[in-house]
Amino acid sequence: VRFANGKLQRPDSLRFTVYRNRDTAHPRKKNRRILVSETERLCYVGHNFGSEVMKCNSLCRYFVGVLDKNSGQMDVYNAEIFNMQPLLSGGSLFPWHGAGTIPSLVHAGSPGWRLSRECGGLENAAVGRAAGFVLCWAHRVCFRACLCPVQMDLCIEAFGTSKQKRALSSRRMNAVGSDIVSTAVTKAAANVIDAKGVTALVQDVAQDDVQNISAFLPPCHEDASRPEHVYKFEDILSAAEYEALRVPAAALASITTEELAKRAEERSHCSFVLEELKFLPTDEKSRDHKARCLWFLDTLIKFSHQKVIKKKHPMGPECPHIISKKLMKNFSSLTYNNGSMQNLISASMKAKITAYVIALALHINNFQTDLTILQNDMKLPESRILDIAKALRLRVSKAKAGPGLEDDHSHKLGTLSLPLPVQKAPEGQRKRRKM
Repeated sequence: VRFANGKLQRPDSLRFTVYRNRDTAHPRKKNRRILVSETERLCYVGHNFGSEVMKCNSLCRYFVGVLDKNSGQMDVYNAEIFNMQPLLSGGSLFPWHGAGTIPSLVHAGSPGWRLSRECGGLENAAVGRAAGFVLCWAHRVCFRACLCPVQMDLCIEAFGTSKQKRALSSRRMNAVGSDIVSTAVTKAAANVIDAKGVTALVQDVAQDDVQNISAFLPPCHEDASRPEHVYKFEDILSAAEYEALRVPAAALASITTEELAKRAEERSHCSFVLEELKFLPTDEKSRDHKARCLWFLDTLIKFSHQKVIKKKHPMGPECPHIISKKLMKNFSSLTYNNGSMQNLISASMKAKITAYVIALALHINNFQTDLTILQNDMKLPESRILDIAKALRLRVSKAKAGPGLEDDHSHKLGTLSLPLPVQKAPEGQRKRRKM
């Protein structure tokens, strides 16, 4: 046997009783055993059937050897390992203290039960001086431990691990009456309302919501005199990052009509980039600038489609190191999962990527861009990208799509113009449409 809550200090002081099923003809029930051990404080029970049975008995065979010192011969017997659990009831922690049997389970003369002496020398080898008895297991009888929270705390004090005892101590130290907390919160709220007033509190909440939205947007310069200064290009791409894009964007700057048609067929770029590549400027400097912006925008959109980032260079070896570092640091969340740290694209990070994609598209398209094309590239619902566009202080209007881009659907056009519209806090979640 082994005890679930500790080790024995004096094994000789224990008394064991073995019970077996009366139905010896049944192929399963005939091997069922219940082992009961009584101490001065508690009664322990183990059995070899049910949902909590130990799996080691079915995977291995165990034997007990009894050595005869006079003859020098050893007799070997089959054995099983029993996991002894403290048996408790709702009435008391120690309901069977000093009892010879279990009153709730053993009823003398009741049908379906039988006591008999275990034959052979096994009880002397396995249970020492304990007397072995056999008791039938009836299907209508089961073990139950009905514990209230107070009893569970007492059990943790007596038998719990060090971690459980520390948690119990912390819970008791941190326990505060709910009525005390409720009274304190009500009094504090009343004092704040009296001091600031309801109107000022509502304005503070609205301002906090606006600040929370702004945390995922590019820096906005509301006092700008020109649209290109509202979301500065340097806040989207630094000078070092812009210079690093020269090599990978060179292929886009020198793309031919045949290569563009092939890439469109292979869908190697998003729709926005493929459409803008058709209208690259002829001036070499402007052409290179637009190619760099399109390459970074395409990289941002592809990066947003990932869920969990497992590679060190998620966008491939052709992506400059400074750009990969920027994507991992600014547009992914670091989380702990399965024993290791990993980066993932959360919903808030995807919203941040969308905001930067829109701001970069505004610089590419003279501060007016087709939000529907970006929505399809980002794989977002229309309501989501419109919310982000409004948070960016854009004016949204309806416009027909360009040639070859779903002409039968009206597209949403986002325009950045001065003066900027007044920023409003979100009014809450939209009501679901009833089916």
